[in-house]
Amino acid sequence: MPSILVSRRLGLALLAGLSLALPLGAAAQAWPTKPVRLIVNFPPGGSPDIVARAVAVPLQQALGQPVVVENRSGAAGILGADAVAKSAPDGYTLLLSSGSAMSIVPLITPRLPFDPQKDLIPVASGARLEVFLVTRQDLPVNNWAEFVKHVKANPGKLSYGSPGNGTSPHIAGEMLKSAAGVFAVHIPYRGSGAVVQDMLAGRIDYAFDPGTAFANVRAGKLKLLAVASLKRSALFPDTPTLAELGLKDFDAGTSHGFYLPAGTPAPIVERLNREINNALRQPAVIDAIRALGAEPQTVTPAQFAALLQADSRRYAAIIKERKITAE
Repeated sequence: MPSILVSRRLGLALLAGLSLALPLGAAAQAWPTKPVRLIVNFPPGGSPDIVARAVAVPLQQALGQPVVVENRSGAAGILGADAVAKSAPDGYTLLLSSGSAMSIVPLITPRLPFDPQKDLIPVASGARLEVFLVTRQDLPVNNWAEFVKHVKANPGKLSYGSPGNGTSPHIAGEMLKSAAGVFAVHIPYRGSGAVVQDMLAGRIDYAFDPGTAFANVRAGKLKLLAVASLKRSALFPDTPTLAELGLKDFDAGTSHGFYLPAGTPAPIVERLNREINNALRQPAVIDAIRALGAEPQTVTPAQFAALLQADSRRYAAIIKERKITAE
């Protein structure tokens, strides 16, 4: 009799387990059945926003549901990322984050409201972003050598802008100060669009721009001096890299990418990775990303996670050296 009772109990437990598992599996297979929110953790007009909106069009066609882009900026990307980390893990809230918000900000912010390693799942990398050394038009320099000479002759009198503390343009500025032996004042903004506007107005002298300033560079309203990467940009093939100009191994690139809340079913993660990568192969999306001086980057979730870890290790050294904090 006891063995029969045990068998019945085991059978009931298995049935209960199956009844719980089936709805989850069915939900993942049916997903999506309603609009998907795509939260961008920086303001409209910046490179994360441009990548998100470029991918959203083919993504919603592939999913058969609207993909609604929502900008939640602030605190160098923390606010938008936190909103997604705390949302339901059902595939209906997706994050497009700058690379710096994931690979740099956690290194300089001691008390984040979420844990990027535990609370978010890397899904797909949208683009590999480089930053470009750009100055206001009337700064009395026309090339790298003149720029360095001018900054050294005016220690602390020049200022550079960034989309916020802990962003890759901010860290690039500190890398430059360290490698070139110069000093300038850092002015943080809430997004790269505001940086460009104040550079045009002459309120700041230079910036490491993630592609937002290109139209003004082409119009002669701003000056492009160098690329902060290991290879030249296809968009500006005549512009030298800082590595070429003597700053060995100078690389300030990061990967903008897509994330879901931890606990999201694996089939949804895999579906989104596949559809985002397909979107990144479409000509209109490629053109939009390359217009930023960036390159589309199609990788698996595991490969994307490895890229983020490599970037974090690379930036940890300069953060420690320059004693960079989120303040």
